[in-house]
Amino acid sequence: MALVVLSAVLLLTGCQTYQQKTSETKGLWSSGHLEAAGADYTRKADKAQGGKDALVYRLEQAMALRAAGKITESQAAFQQADEQILRFDEKAKTSVSREAGALFSNQANLPYTGRDYDKVLVSTYKALNFLQLGQPEMARPELFRAYQRQQDAVDNNRKRIERDQKEIQSAKSEKSGEYQSVQKAQSDPLVSGEMKKRYATLDQLKAYADYANPFPVYLDGLYFLSLSTGASDLERARKSFERVQGMSGANKYINADLALAEKAANGAPAPPRTFVIFETGSAPHRDQFRIDIPLLIVGAKRVPYVGVALPTLEFNPNYIAPLTVSSSTGTESTVLLASMDSVIGQAFRNELPTIVTKTLMSTTIKATAAYFVNKTAEEQGGAVAGLVSMLATAATQAAVNISDTRTWTTLPKEYQFCSFPTPADGKLRVSAPNTQQAEVAVDPKSTNLILVRSVSPLSPLVVTAIRLK
Repeated sequence: MALVVLSAVLLLTGCQTYQQKTSETKGLWSSGHLEAAGADYTRKADKAQGGKDALVYRLEQAMALRAAGKITESQAAFQQADEQILRFDEKAKTSVSREAGALFSNQANLPYTGRDYDKVLVSTYKALNFLQLGQPEMARPELFRAYQRQQDAVDNNRKRIERDQKEIQSAKSEKSGEYQSVQKAQSDPLVSGEMKKRYATLDQLKAYADYANPFPVYLDGLYFLSLSTGASDLERARKSFERVQGMSGANKYINADLALAEKAANGAPAPPRTFVIFETGSAPHRDQFRIDIPLLIVGAKRVPYVGVALPTLEFNPNYIAPLTVSSSTGTESTVLLASMDSVIGQAFRNELPTIVTKTLMSTTIKATAAYFVNKTAEEQGGAVAGLVSMLATAATQAAVNISDTRTWTTLPKEYQFCSFPTPADGKLRVSAPNTQQAEVAVDPKSTNLILVRSVSPLSPLVVTAIRLK
């Protein structure tokens, strides 16, 4: 009995969710200790190398190092992450199907291969890092990749749905009894009611068409307007700003940027202009909740229930906005460019039906097997043997019954922006609602990009000025 209890303790302490594993590092991040958070994520990423969580830790590391001002190190981490993504993508192309037991596995135990918005933003941030490192020509191919990855997202989602449906249909044939339990659980009023309550906020999010993210598209327009090598670049810039206007809605800044791009495409020289991109807050993170579902087992004296862990998307309310930019010619305030709550929420909502079905199926199969193991132990060894078996299987199920809460949490909650003619004296002041301020010097005769990062109201403003042209 002591051995069973010890095994249970080891199992329960050895199986943590991603959020539990990263809680201390996230505390450093949200409190503004960016360098310490970057160092901690680096340790975690190096330790996870080659494992199932390698990619997500590398993404966190790259972003934390970037916020800490370690751009060269950040770029190296992004490059490692991108190489991992490419390997996963190549493997997906050559694999006819995933391993037979994938559906029955705990999703948290499968490799994190990156979501489509991850891939788009990896290319986007590599482009930004190249700009900060003074290598603008290297940013060009990364922006092409970001665009292509946005285009691929729709097709990837279609293929994912088709693949998941085939797996579920296969499971329906092979495990018909367990599949009936899944259907019963999904139609249970208590289960469906709890799920509806937990996921209600997803319906309130703004949806961007075709998995688009306005931020990479805006950066694309800004780059090809400011660093154009010909008419095709200027036309690309015009189209990108036009797309942003369609996705985010018209406002005075995107209207002015689009008008500037249209004039440039028609041959007019672009006057000196300053663009501000404000990254604020932290992206949503995944957590989990547990719910009991009934098992349909022939011959059972009573209907057994089993706890299932399902993911939720939790939004982070601690952020500052808007950012105010003052100069000798006036004051501008940033407006919303892209909401990562919406981008990530849309991806989560699209994945959710399959996540729920897979999780219910995996848990039901394991719980049904455990029921018969316990029943056999009691029949052959009596009540004590049955109790020992029940404790052992219960501990095992509790340890493996965790939700996949891995997601890139160091992304911002929102991207905001503004733009204006570069002031003649080249002097700017950026101010946040929490009274933080920073003086910024820009080239008065050039096109400039100012990047501002605020992780939380407790963190310092990180301000970078880049002369584009």
